[in-house]
Amino acid sequence: MATLTIKNIPEPLVRRLKQQAAAQHRSLNFQVISYLEQMTQSVPVDADTLLARARAIRQTPKGMKLTDRLLNELKVVGRS
Repeated sequence: MATLTIKNIPEPLVRRLKQQAAAQHRSLNFQVISYLEQMTQSVPVDADTLLARARAIRQTPKGMKLTDRLLNELKVVGRS
């Protein structure tokens, strides 16, 4: 296994990492390794493709035009 040294880490970041590690019952070292693994395995998001997919699956009820006024009325009814 390789060793990596990271210098000049801001103290607030170290505190947050320690808190997150404790919440996960992990060592600080293992928490940082987990984050590095997650970030290097993530897939970039193509915003145009995501938006096209959202538009394709979005459904508007037939015969109903959604307006701000109608949405506000529906919200009020839903809270009663």
